[in-house]
Amino acid sequence: MPQPRPYKVALNGYGRIGRCVLRALCERGAKAGFEVVAINDLADMASLEYLTRFDSTHGRFPGEVRVEGDFLHINDHVIKVFRSATPEGIDWGSLGVDLVLECSGVYNTRIEGERFLSARAPRVLFSQPMASEADVDATIVYGINQAELTGDERLVSAASCTTNCSVPLLDLLNRELGLEYVTITTIHSAMNDQPVIDAYHHEDLRRTRSAFQSIIPVSTGLARGIERLLPELAGRIQAKAVRVPTVNVSCLDITLQVARDTDAVEINRILREAATRGPLKGLLAYTELPHASCDFNHDPHSAIIDASQTRVSGPRLVSVLAWFDNEWGFANRMLDVADHYLHTIHKQ
Repeated sequence: MPQPRPYKVALNGYGRIGRCVLRALCERGAKAGFEVVAINDLADMASLEYLTRFDSTHGRFPGEVRVEGDFLHINDHVIKVFRSATPEGIDWGSLGVDLVLECSGVYNTRIEGERFLSARAPRVLFSQPMASEADVDATIVYGINQAELTGDERLVSAASCTTNCSVPLLDLLNRELGLEYVTITTIHSAMNDQPVIDAYHHEDLRRTRSAFQSIIPVSTGLARGIERLLPELAGRIQAKAVRVPTVNVSCLDITLQVARDTDAVEINRILREAATRGPLKGLLAYTELPHASCDFNHDPHSAIIDASQTRVSGPRLVSVLAWFDNEWGFANRMLDVADHYLHTIHKQ
């Protein structure tokens, strides 16, 4: 029986997430089941080649990278490179792609997403949450709701790195203990919407300050994102975020008021068992070792529970710490969603 052809995908945007998606796909090898055939980014070819080959966070690319004209050669794969500032500048349909992975982070409304469809992209997977539920056909956190995909969706979001970290944990603990109220503090590494030295960089004045000289509170839509995926918790979640002077790996400090008495031993047992068997195996990891954040660089899990930090105050106030590589973990979840999405479509 002939092998089915690999699905073809295009990357719109080749920044931190776009490059991690390509690298993660290469690391998966033949088992990935799809390949990148086109990239759209405004950078020149020399820069694209260089930034693919060398990465300050994830190291040298584990393979061959070279440029010939407007083509990027990755091992034995050839990728056509476009430099269009708009979705309409590319005839996506002519590329024969099954899916466009929108990794620029620029587009977050249905009107903007439909610009890709108008340019003959068959369907789009976004690397960011959309502005509202109405702006997307589905928001998917892999391990939670990917089975809801029917194949009819044209615009799908893979949510965010923090949503992918938090939702599986909250869903699990809500089922096991019942969650009454939740407060989450995201401790996030610096991002490119912050300057290296004080300079105008963002309408949020705190983000005009040097990313590497301060801990900086920033706004977050995490609570809203969680409520979209876990509507039973609507109105009972608050979230805040701070950026810290590191280049990668973040964590969530999650405080929970649960519905029944518990202790740290039970909490850690629930989390350890979920990490070793069941639907969250491979997405959730568990450790009791005395780690620092850099230990989780290039870790593909959605969340790594630091069991040494689990606390219970009184019988029902729980605190849990979860690490995540905000680049690599999310890039891998985006590939998981893309894989499930494409297989769902082609089962129709």
